[in-house]
Amino acid sequence: MGGEPTEAMKYARFGPSGPMDGQERNLMAEVTRVSAEIEGTEISLETGRMAKQASGAVVVRVGDTMVLCTATAGNIRDVDFLPLTVDVEERMYAAGKIPGSFFKREGRAGEKGTLTARMIDRPLRPLFPKGWRYETQLVAIPLSVDHVHPYDILAMNGASAALMVSQIPVPVPVGAVRIGKIDGNFVVNPSEEDLVDNTDLDLVVAGSEEAILMVEAGASEIPEAEILDALDIAHSEIKNLCALQRELRDKAGKPKLEVEVPEVDEALLAEIKASHGAALDEATQVEDKLERQDASKAVETAVLDQYAPAPTGDEPITEEHSARRAAVQLAFDALEKAIIRERIAVQKKRPDGRRADEIRDVSIEVGVAPRTHGSALFTRGQTQAISVVALGTLREEMRLDTLGLETAKFYWHHYNFPPFSVGEAGFMRGPKRRDIGHGALAERALVPMIPSTEDFPYTIRVVSDILESNGSSSMASVCGSSLSLMDAGVPIKRPVAGIAMGLIKEGDEHVVLTDIAGVEDHLGDMDFKVAGTREGITALQMDIKITGVTFEILRDALAQAKVAREFVLSRMTEVIGAPRPQLSSNAPRISTIQIDPEKIGLLIGKGGETIRALQEEYDAQIDVSDEGQVLVYASDGERGDALIDRIRAMTKEVEVGDEFTGRVVKTTAFGAFIELSKGTDGLLHISNISPGRRIGSVEEVLNKGDELTVRVVEVDRERGRIGLRLASDPDVVGKTVEELTSVGSGDVAPSRRDRGRDGRPRDGRGRERDRGRIRDRDPDRPRS
Repeated sequence: MGGEPTEAMKYARFGPSGPMDGQERNLMAEVTRVSAEIEGTEISLETGRMAKQASGAVVVRVGDTMVLCTATAGNIRDVDFLPLTVDVEERMYAAGKIPGSFFKREGRAGEKGTLTARMIDRPLRPLFPKGWRYETQLVAIPLSVDHVHPYDILAMNGASAALMVSQIPVPVPVGAVRIGKIDGNFVVNPSEEDLVDNTDLDLVVAGSEEAILMVEAGASEIPEAEILDALDIAHSEIKNLCALQRELRDKAGKPKLEVEVPEVDEALLAEIKASHGAALDEATQVEDKLERQDASKAVETAVLDQYAPAPTGDEPITEEHSARRAAVQLAFDALEKAIIRERIAVQKKRPDGRRADEIRDVSIEVGVAPRTHGSALFTRGQTQAISVVALGTLREEMRLDTLGLETAKFYWHHYNFPPFSVGEAGFMRGPKRRDIGHGALAERALVPMIPSTEDFPYTIRVVSDILESNGSSSMASVCGSSLSLMDAGVPIKRPVAGIAMGLIKEGDEHVVLTDIAGVEDHLGDMDFKVAGTREGITALQMDIKITGVTFEILRDALAQAKVAREFVLSRMTEVIGAPRPQLSSNAPRISTIQIDPEKIGLLIGKGGETIRALQEEYDAQIDVSDEGQVLVYASDGERGDALIDRIRAMTKEVEVGDEFTGRVVKTTAFGAFIELSKGTDGLLHISNISPGRRIGSVEEVLNKGDELTVRVVEVDRERGRIGLRLASDPDVVGKTVEELTSVGSGDVAPSRRDRGRDGRPRDGRGRERDRGRIRDRDPDRPRS
């Protein structure tokens, strides 16, 4: 053999530490690796080394990020749906971490893992052949994470590649890329750090060589035209990734299983159409959702009773009867789908009678839950969401124990879909994957509009409960979230609205639908959710079930969605056009003040004594950063403002002209010391204690603990002295700062009787300290 050895030959000859024995060589001989460059970065797919008992297993690697992806087909199930499960199992060891839970072990999948699993599932599920009933599981496990290349894109490509090398009959590969926008330029697969801090667009696109199948995006008000440009760039790279997966399948793929695709009995379909077609056509045009379902169900029952009647008496249900009933059901479902789709695409008539671009009636209320911090009830047709805001301190942030770079979130959105919203009874045992996905979509739509913690130092949680659902509930939660945030007084930059678009394509005829209802989503060819402001798109989610959706159709859908979004925004602004100027009286008050970092010790006090006393006195919480930013969390605005004033007085530099209300902390023969703030005293000379008359001693007028209002007339920083006069003293009332400096404090040198025999003050160094030195009574405070 001549030429360079192939990758597989290299692996067969050598292991990690050199030559291998015969048994090891046989185990490694089937290892296959292919690679390609995507925008200058190598991505490799390897199979045959790990998880060889799975139907298909591939390790994807980019840089030092590695993900093991498996596809496994289990037992066949007697079900009428595709039994596909996708799991993404985050392992903290991949990033060199130990889980932070009490048990120090990973639990159920977190939000990132769940969202990645959904992005794997959505483009692949429509590609499985009809009639595939084997229990199928796709698993992705990040083995190594370098915090440069996010693992989710690798998992999406690896899951498809695992299906390609397995015997599971998915016909075509699916590639996935991420597009970012950094400094005005589109970037393919941007780094994780850029995604966190430096991109205006986070667009994940999955598709086959022929078409885009799925889009998931968050954006900072990106125009529709730029979204289309990004999709075009993404699809060109997807084609390269699909070619790479085909190369791996050609080298290491297993023979595909054959599946018998259930076929509709055309003769039976014709009979059902002739006997019940008119009734079904009428039933599917009932405008009310539940009434339409009941009417359609009645026709379905009549069809089954006529063409596959149930056994009478004690007759057992035979296989022939079950097969006949299944054939009738298949024919009925095909007829119902054909009637609705043809009516929409050809006759341009929707099930509820609306035009293609018509939005259902919109009703909006705010402030519906009086004791909450902000609330809104958004109703669009038969879809209704109540969104409620809760504000908390920055200490109540959501801490993230994940494989990513982010460690905390200060804004998040939760979405709940109780069974009563669709007229059903069912278990309520926490959020399902769909709930997590819809909540993340609504959260992503609002993130660009949420103020920073520097501008609005609150933790924000929004919860949307779906009370009724007939399509587009996630977009209703976007609108409800925006309204409730404005009702709460959160200073969002602009309101955000969302709309769900659909597509019905029959032959050369197609129609783009605005504000799709549930039946249009179920029977349609595209589900296209767009959220944003009047300036541009902030979130996008798209799932396409067919291959014939062109960029012209997508352009039309985006343009139609923009018109609809602006209409909903106009309805929202009619009710509440901007955030309320004040927070709810039920919301905590969070105020901020910047102090000199050297004064932090003064505010905290010895062992935290001062700050604890302030928190108890004002029933508040105080947070101090190393940079001197002080956050005050109070139960109401009045207490918060009073505490801010107290901190300001404590920590500000005393200047001539300042006015203080303080207590007498010490009396001497020559005056009284007044506490201006914690640790800072000033001297009110005896000659100024009672203006207009001479007193024999300070105690004639003042005693320790008395409270009085004084003005600063002298500040001697070199000697550390502050001279005071009574604020009511006629000599200082109405005087400017310049005039006060000439008034004087009356603090002259001690008289002869105050001196000792050696001519020095009787109090020695202590006397100098008592005469108005600016004192920091916290011994731990660093001296300047």
